[in-house]
Amino acid sequence: MKLSTTTRYGLRALSDLCAQGGEGPVAVSDIARRQDIPANYLEQLFARLRRGDILRSVRGAQGGYLLARPAGEITVAEIVEALGETITFGDCQTEAGCDQIDICPTFSLWRKVRDSIDEILKATTLEDLVRNRTLFQDEGEEF
Repeated sequence: MKLSTTTRYGLRALSDLCAQGGEGPVAVSDIARRQDIPANYLEQLFARLRRGDILRSVRGAQGGYLLARPAGEITVAEIVEALGETITFGDCQTEAGCDQIDICPTFSLWRKVRDSIDEILKATTLEDLVRNRTLFQDEGEEF
């Protein structure tokens, strides 16, 4: 499994935006600089996230982006979907499927792994990312 640049950059940028404390709109150029992400590329990602109801934009000199909802209500799964991404384990787990399902000894394993990851992404919010929490993290454990 390999996460795309789109997914990695999108999650990093949203985490950065959250970490700014919600004091008002945050400029894409500021996030791009802090995260070392090309500003033009980040603008494209934020446009997708706006259409996906993850972000809202504010125009003007003091404009920028804000979360459309509280960070605790936005799941990583929603973000990945808004970015138009899918997380798969090989071609056999895609919509096109696999012509070897009946004889493949690993198909069920990869399906279970994918389903487990999907559940973690659905259970993890943007707030969890910013606070560095995960579904399986023990209390007090730091990463």
